[in-house]
Amino acid sequence: MLYRELAVRDEIRRAVEAMGFTEMTEVQEKAIPLMMAGRDVTAKAPTGTGKTCAFGIPLIEQLDVEDPDPQALILCPTRELCLQIKEELCRLAQFLPQVRIVAVYGGQQIGRQIDALAAGAQIVVATPGRMQDHMDHRTVRVKKISTVVLDEADEMLNMGFYRDVMKIVDHMPARQHLHMFSATISREVLDISWKYQKDPEEITVEAQEESQPHIQQYSLLTTGRNKIADLTSLMVQNHYKKAMVFCNTKYATEALTNQLIGLNFRAEALNGDMSQSDRNKIMARFRSGDIDILVATDVAARGIDVSDVQVVFNYDVPQSNEYYLHRIGRTGRARREGVSYLLYTKEEKNHVRDMIRYTQSEVTELTVVCGKYQPARVNPWARTGFVTMFSN
Repeated sequence: MLYRELAVRDEIRRAVEAMGFTEMTEVQEKAIPLMMAGRDVTAKAPTGTGKTCAFGIPLIEQLDVEDPDPQALILCPTRELCLQIKEELCRLAQFLPQVRIVAVYGGQQIGRQIDALAAGAQIVVATPGRMQDHMDHRTVRVKKISTVVLDEADEMLNMGFYRDVMKIVDHMPARQHLHMFSATISREVLDISWKYQKDPEEITVEAQEESQPHIQQYSLLTTGRNKIADLTSLMVQNHYKKAMVFCNTKYATEALTNQLIGLNFRAEALNGDMSQSDRNKIMARFRSGDIDILVATDVAARGIDVSDVQVVFNYDVPQSNEYYLHRIGRTGRARREGVSYLLYTKEEKNHVRDMIRYTQSEVTELTVVCGKYQPARVNPWARTGFVTMFSN
């Protein structure tokens, strides 16, 4: 379905055209008509399928632009995703100057958010904790909010926001619709659906081959002493200019960043101890190419969408299987090809094997020959004893 066929305001069609979109993705084609028809929607769709436009277009279309009070609320798990959604919605409303969209999240001075809300905002994009703060202090008007969207619902509820979300939704007296967009349908997502949705329409979008990220995955058996040497050698030998490196703790991100800077790499750490303004500055420098290596924790990296990350390094083995998929998904975006490396020690081999089986990943083991990294003769992760020979 083409966007020009959609029965929406001309200003929205102009905005979509200015954004470079002509044809809807599957989740957009399925969700937009349902939401505009007044149906509650539960959509299961992979990351990168255009979910923000799928719920953003109906929300903006159904606004009373002359009323400055909040009419729609979008809840999401992290401040990075909160800002990303706001930016996308602002682009959709770029030809509707009456539409105001405000993001509220932890890590920013609440006074600035109070002023922005007081000036008027038809759409509020919020993390649950900060939204609850504003509701407790009565600095956000909720009596006219008729539509609530839970974006990345599974992640948000799994992060411990289940009670916060229910408390927020329970205090929306004018709520008529609740929509959920999620990569997976967890037990908590189903519970929210049963409690708050009215005869919801369920949408499932499978990852299409042409839209799946193309990521060549490698693993390397190393030691704690050699890990940074392997990381930097792979960076230099493959001429990588934009990399993300994942560590499991805030301390590890800072320690590794200092080591990389000492080796003349342009590196910065990104973790939850930083203020939002500092994190925004670091991300701006990373996007512009002023930083070669961004060293991050899993929580800090949620919601980051940088299309030209060449390579992802799992410097620490992920603490959960799902984190592995989230990490490597930071590369190979926008139909580019990406590469990921998993550095592990012999004590972690069984954990890595279980993780690879669980995620059904195709991972090639590397070995070092004469200082060069190349596929090992025998791939320990092969499901059927497949042997990978040296490449010429």
